[in-house]
Amino acid sequence: MIRATISLAALLAATPALAQDRDDIIVTALGIEQPRDEVGQAVTVIDEQTIVTRQTVSVADLLATTPGVRFNRADAVGGVTGVSIRGAETTQTLVLVDGVKINDPSGIGDGYDFGNLLTGNVRRIEVLRGSNSVVYGSQAIGGVVNIMTGEPAQGFGGSASLDYGYADTLNAKADVSGSSGIASGGVGVAYFRTDGISAAVNGTEKDGYENVATNAKLKLAFSDNFSLDLRGYYIHADLDTDIFFGAPMESSDVSKLDQYIGYAGLNLSLFDGKLTNRAAVTWFRNDRDYYFMRGTAPDYGYSGTNLRFEYEGVYQPADPVKLVLGYEHERPDYAFFGFGSDASARVNIDSVYALAVVKPFAGLSLTGGVRHDDHSQFGGATTFGANANYTPNEGRTNVRASYGEGFKAPSLFQLYDSFNGNAALQPETSKSYDVGFDQSLDGGRATFSVTAFRRDIHDQIYFDGFILPFGQYINLTRTRAKGVEAAVTLRPVEALTVTAAYSYIDAKDRSEGGLNEGKLLPRRAKDVVSMSADYRWSFGLSTGATVTMVGDSFNDAANTQRLDGYALVGVRASLPITENLEVYGRIDNLFDEEYATVYGYSTYGRSAYGGVRVRF
Repeated sequence: MIRATISLAALLAATPALAQDRDDIIVTALGIEQPRDEVGQAVTVIDEQTIVTRQTVSVADLLATTPGVRFNRADAVGGVTGVSIRGAETTQTLVLVDGVKINDPSGIGDGYDFGNLLTGNVRRIEVLRGSNSVVYGSQAIGGVVNIMTGEPAQGFGGSASLDYGYADTLNAKADVSGSSGIASGGVGVAYFRTDGISAAVNGTEKDGYENVATNAKLKLAFSDNFSLDLRGYYIHADLDTDIFFGAPMESSDVSKLDQYIGYAGLNLSLFDGKLTNRAAVTWFRNDRDYYFMRGTAPDYGYSGTNLRFEYEGVYQPADPVKLVLGYEHERPDYAFFGFGSDASARVNIDSVYALAVVKPFAGLSLTGGVRHDDHSQFGGATTFGANANYTPNEGRTNVRASYGEGFKAPSLFQLYDSFNGNAALQPETSKSYDVGFDQSLDGGRATFSVTAFRRDIHDQIYFDGFILPFGQYINLTRTRAKGVEAAVTLRPVEALTVTAAYSYIDAKDRSEGGLNEGKLLPRRAKDVVSMSADYRWSFGLSTGATVTMVGDSFNDAANTQRLDGYALVGVRASLPITENLEVYGRIDNLFDEEYATVYGYSTYGRSAYGGVRVRF
């Protein structure tokens, strides 16, 4: 890993590279569309072409090649999967799907399980790194992952694909969209099933998985100034897994999930477009049932719901000034049944925020804001944030700096669980700093981006298993993460694209006098390098490869259980048969590397897949 790091450092030093095209639009920084050279925060965009080219099934696997991102998966495909940004807890990553906050109120820490989120009909992903609670409130301590499905096509269009491979895996998806008159919209469906592998590393029985996902969008533009947006997303997942008692053991356990996501919003533009208004209701529900044996009634389960009302107004009295004002009300609740216990809880959170974007002179953009959240359990939390972006040459060079505060309310599970809850918990808080620059050369043929960061978290919630009788959640841990992120994109000729990303993250427990003071936080490798290259041959064939190298880490907070580093290589190819028909295939883990992201759980060895894609 040290050699790989030095090699990449040499590449960065020797290669002129650039940031993304200055005309790129970023949504996640403020929740509204912004030119990239107006954004002072670190944001990575995974676009539709990258998603199609990589042929990756899981969103988490796609995110793993993003600077600053680490992930762990307990089980094979479909197993519980957490995504960490810049060394934060996986529960401190805020996740959006088509503008809807989908962190699970019934989860242990309100975290989102990426295990059931497949690429399916996903068309774009934005990853914002750094605390950003001014815009998003609770959870946005490590950063934000914003998942977007496709926008409706002009006229009428669609696509479909079907591939098959290792472990009797079938992956199919289709979508259609179009517009007519005042209406535009689309629907999509994705289906995935596999016989899988044993979840327990020493098991022999295969644990299968099935996932069905559907999404829909409808926009009615009643006039140039007034429109209605409706969006929906649904996931059903069914997973065979192995029971966990200290280490996973082979069993007949089954988990099932039904996830519902809904959005209804009105958009109104006034005063010749100087004032835009958005009022929306969003709804998220996550039902999880667990069975000791398939075919029986569920033995225990969780249900989490979050109903939100949002208002956002954007006022731009002049080109150099933009004001963003917002109000949100959300009502998360959760319910649990099983083991002779039934529990439920609900809280109310009211939030107001204000931000300003000011451009005092050409090339400089300054953003600052404040937010106050009032939580019915623990009271109020106020957060601040500011960032700046300066470009002296119309976006070819961007110098960025940002400061962000974050907070995370204790989850309803942590507050009110019958066995482990603690109603006296206080919110986690963070302060995040970063500085970086992006450089573009040769008309966009090379891009280069480097960012240095630091984040301190106070009152991190910790599970103390020594508190009788069952253990309890308490505020104890202080943590600090610091590091460097770098990314390169090269297009020396039109047919070739080469990308590389490296991140160094030093994330440690800083609890004074604590048992784990100075220890590395679990499952967060210090070094990760990824490199991808794709080439389109003159006769239409596209070939590519991705190499990902992950350093050593520890599975536990005491740093006694080591997870060895690993290197994965994947290769891929696609060939158009006609203008609308294409065949494609890939081999994952080409060299059959043995590795684990969670101790005791299996991962796939070498596996091959092939399929066909049509467009119309």
